[in-house]
Formats: sequence, structure tokens, C-alpha cells
Amino acid sequence: MSKNNNSTMRQNGQSARLPRKRFYRARAHSNPLSDSHFPIPISPADVDYSQHYPHFFPSERSDHDNGSTPTPKIRFADIGCGFGGLLVGLSPLFPDTLMIGMELRDKVTEYVKERILALRAANPGRYENISVVRTNSMKYIPNYFEKGQLSKMFFLFPDPHFKEKNHRRRVISLQLLDEYAYALEVGGIIYTITDVEELGDWMRSCLEDHPMFKAVPEEELEADLVVKLLSFATEEGQKVARNGGQTFRAVYRRIMLEDG
Repeated sequence: MSKNNNSTMRQNGQSARLPRKRFYRARAHSNPLSDSHFPIPISPADVDYSQHYPHFFPSERSDHDNGSTPTPKIRFADIGCGFGGLLVGLSPLFPDTLMIGMELRDKVTEYVKERILALRAANPGRYENISVVRTNSMKYIPNYFEKGQLSKMFFLFPDPHFKEKNHRRRVISLQLLDEYAYALEVGGIIYTITDVEELGDWMRSCLEDHPMFKAVPEEELEADLVVKLLSFATEEGQKVARNGGQTFRAVYRRIMLEDG
């Protein structure tokens, strides 16, 4: 393990301890159709992002700022972010882009919060653009994002819900793609990956059948820095790689709905 990944990191004479996953154990997945108890914003305007990104939302604005400076908005959303590996990998690649992880499990969400705070403490000025929120993204996407706000959405190694009666719990479906299309700007991209072939076929089929998504050409994917993180940034992806498993990727672009 490299020095930068040790449980205790040092910089400028200070130490920041990364949280240990063994203290944040949780079930591998949660039932997204069950009722959970956590705060839900009425609309995107009700979310206080200064608590998530204090570096981008200073408590005192400059005297020269008369309101003309646009308010930063979240552009990337990692749905079911797990332990936050993708966010941590994306942060230095897009340091001025706000991104958020959305996770249903409370202990896992708390781990990601502590991980981000430790990384910020150990690396002043870095990792200020990532955060996490505990929520159910299958129900509350419109509560967090305005129409066309996002440029990228990620669905990495989601719960396959193998039983046919539970397919309605899958995070990719034709119905949910309507909501994702609402949150994505035209030209925005959905990234999906799984190690379950049947689920990979399912997600690709849903995206292929939806009129507001079109597959991103392979040559374009080869030049996309984000694609390289899909297989290895998350804990689940690393486990698949260690076991020599195969992954199934589907990446689609949000397009205009054609008339007629």
C-alpha cells in the first residue's frame, strides 16, 4: 500500500485518519422500494450545498460580488456510490466540477463523509468538489437536480436483483430513465457497468429502447478518461478484477427527443 493510501496521512505537520470500513459494515444492498427515514428536500433549491462544498460556497461573499457570479451546481452524480472510490478518482481529474454520491445505506454514507473529510484535511485545497448524501435515487432525483443540470451520471455495479419479481427494484429501467433524462443535459452521458451479464444486457436494452439515449461510439469511449475508472475505481470493480471476472459496460448519451 502506498503512503498516500495509509490509514493515517500526514501533510504540513498534521495527520488525518481515514475511516476504517470494518467500523461501517452494512448489507451489500438495500431494498430501494422500502421506506427509509432521512431528510428529503422539497426541491433542488432547498438543498444547502454550502454544507457539502464550503470551498465553493464561502460564508461571506466578496463586497464586489453583486450576485452576478453564477452559483456553482452539481454536474456529476454517482448513483449508489458505495464507499466513494469513483468520486475520489474523479475529483482530481475535474477539480472545478462539483460531484455528489447518492447512497441509501446509512453506515456507508457516513463512511464516505468521513473519508472525504480526512482526504481534505490531509490534502489542503483538494477533494473540495466531492460530497455524499444519503437518499433513495430511485425516488428523489427530481428533489436534488434541476432539469438538464447534470452532465454525467454513473451506475457502477448496481444490485442485480436476480429474481424476476425483483426486477422492478433495478436502478436502470425504462421508467427511471425518464427521470435520468430529465436531470441530464442534452449531450450528457450515462455510464453503466456490471459483472453480471444478464444485468448488463438488461441495462443496455433499456437504454437502447429509450428514445432519449443513444450509444456512445467505441472510438469516443477510448478517448474518455472517465471510462478508464469504471472498472477499477470502486471496491466492487477491484474485487471483480482480482478474481479475473468479466465486466459488461454500456455508455449512452442523452439526446433530443425527436418529433413525430
